[in-house]
Amino acid sequence: MVDFERARAHMVDNQLRTSGVFDRRVLARMRVVPREIFVPVARRALAYIDDFQWLGSPAKRRFMASPAILGRLLQLADILESDSVLHVGAGTGYGPALLAGLAEEVTGLEADAALAAEANAHLTALGLDNARVIAGDAGALGRARFDVIIVEGMVDSVPQALLAALNDGGRLVAPVRSGGVGIANIFVKAEGKVTARQEFDVNLPALFAAPAAESFVF
Repeated sequence: MVDFERARAHMVDNQLRTSGVFDRRVLARMRVVPREIFVPVARRALAYIDDFQWLGSPAKRRFMASPAILGRLLQLADILESDSVLHVGAGTGYGPALLAGLAEEVTGLEADAALAAEANAHLTALGLDNARVIAGDAGALGRARFDVIIVEGMVDSVPQALLAALNDGGRLVAPVRSGGVGIANIFVKAEGKVTARQEFDVNLPALFAAPAAESFVF
């Protein structure tokens, strides 16, 4: 039987720290949230491997990022305790569960309704009442605005709908495809203008197919 407590400690020491994750709050959060409950039952023994996890059939293209990549994305976002955070590609809720201990309020967005329901069940079971996952696309957000947006998955470009949902002074972190390489970018909005900075290489599947010019569906 897998000792998940020991596996989490090993993940923090041998995957996160060695990959440049040094934010104490991020490390502490990833040390306590049980990643194993968010992966399919048949793969729970492999929940802490240094790789992404498919959530169901690979044909559905829904997945959970590797611990090191997700930790680096969270660290890049520089999340404050007072922040309102949107997590795009919430899957079964692992990202929102981590964020619930870092921010004031967390909203997950997940296209697969069954996964969104599973995510909310996990969040409830863990007593994380400041996080929820919405099923649907950006239209389900209405007029909601956020201090931080984290996209868990590769995109060809960041949809304008997400940039519009950022509060002034807000940060959006997303892996963006550049040629054949994915690069984690941070976008910062100041006085209505958005600037971008490339940070590190990322190896993740695509989150959604390239959207039409005025749509955001994944």
